[in-house]
Amino acid sequence: MTGARWHKSTHSDTSGCVEVAENIPGRVFVRDTKDRDGGTLDFAPAAWRSFIANITVTR
Repeated sequence: MTGARWHKSTHSDTSGCVEVAENIPGRVFVRDTKDRDGGTLDFAPAAWRSFIANITVTR
C-alpha cells in the first residue's frame, strides 16, 4: 500500500478510529487505527460510496 494517504473518520473518538485512504486510483482502503498492521478492507469506489451512504451513526 505504498503511497496510501490515510485520514481519520470525522466520527472517530478517543476509544476507536477508522482510517481511510482514497488516493489510490480505483480503490478505497479502510483500516483500524489501533491495529494498523492488522489488515485492511478494500472497496471499489462505487461500493464505498454505497456503504457510506447507508451508514447510521449512533453515539
